Amino acid sequence: MRFILTNDDGIDAPGLAALAQALRDVNDDAEATIVAPLHHHSGCSHQVTTHRPMQVERRSEAAYAVAGTPADCIRVALSHLELKPDFVLSGINAGGNLGADLYISGTVAAVREAALYRIPGIALSHYIHCRQPIDWARANRLAGIVLDKLCYQPQLPGSFWNVNLPHLASDMADPALVFCPLCTQPLPAVYESLETGGLQYAGDYGKRRCDPGSDVEVCFAGQIAVTAIQLWG
Repeated sequence: MRFILTNDDGIDAPGLAALAQALRDVNDDAEATIVAPLHHHSGCSHQVTTHRPMQVERRSEAAYAVAGTPADCIRVALSHLELKPDFVLSGINAGGNLGADLYISGTVAAVREAALYRIPGIALSHYIHCRQPIDWARANRLAGIVLDKLCYQPQLPGSFWNVNLPHLASDMADPALVFCPLCTQPLPAVYESLETGGLQYAGDYGKRRCDPGSDVEVCFAGQIAVTAIQLWG
């Protein structure tokens, strides 16, 4: 199988390295090409670059840094680099992409762009609890479990998987994969007034509302939340 790997945290992010290693661990025969943003683009949603030139830097035989967004990376990979992937993987994002995050996330936008081209994909993110550091070695292992399960699951055209890894204590057992619906509740819309004027967002991600059985509840409860997203039909 041929894969494109990307993210929204930038080509040098540890999450992308963990994802690449997870793919090698699961399938050492896979052809993987990294086409990822040169800089951090978290929260850029499905923004694309049409108003300025984009530089494409070749880092190695199979790695390119694009001075653009995650969606740009997929466009460049398919149209300019003429890659022909069987699958697109995006992540591992440092932070959850659950429920309403789907509409904000650059990580998710990359696989959504691929889905528009009828290419299946998986967006992988890692929930962060109370700003604690991510154990990337464990994230690598959990991502391998996800890839081994989902890369061979049938996907309808125009669909992709959105996956969120939980933040676990080091002594906790590896979690189960739970297939669950996307949460429909809004993100916390809380702001505080600054003495200098203006507003500062002050929402608490961990205290967001959630639907019973949704991806937010599943991930916050310590399981791997797996949600199928269909763009049409």
